[in-house]
Amino acid sequence: MKILVILIVLSLSFYVYYKIKYVRSKRPMERKLLNGKSGMALGLFVALFGLNQLFLYDTTTTYIVAIIFILLGGLNAWVGFKTYLHHIPYAVREAEEIARQ
Repeated sequence: MKILVILIVLSLSFYVYYKIKYVRSKRPMERKLLNGKSGMALGLFVALFGLNQLFLYDTTTTYIVAIIFILLGGLNAWVGFKTYLHHIPYAVREAEEIARQ
C-alpha cells in the first residue's frame, strides 16, 4: 500500500503548508479560509492513516481504532470543507477591498 503512504505524507505536507500560511496571513477572512483548507488536509491525513492501519494489522483492536480514525478524519475533512465553502465569498470581498486601496 505504497499509494496510501504517499497520500498520507502529501496530506500531512498540505496541512503543514496551510498552517504556515495561516500564521503568516494578516487578513482575518483569508485566515479562516486557510483554516478550512488545513482542516480538510488534517482530516484526510487522519482518515488515510486509519485506512492504512486496516491493511497493516489484523486484530480487533486495530479495526476499532481504524474505524474511529476514519470516522473522525472524515468528519474533520467535511467540517473543513464546509468552513472553506462558507468563507470563500468573504475572503474574495476582503481581497477586492484591499486591492482597491
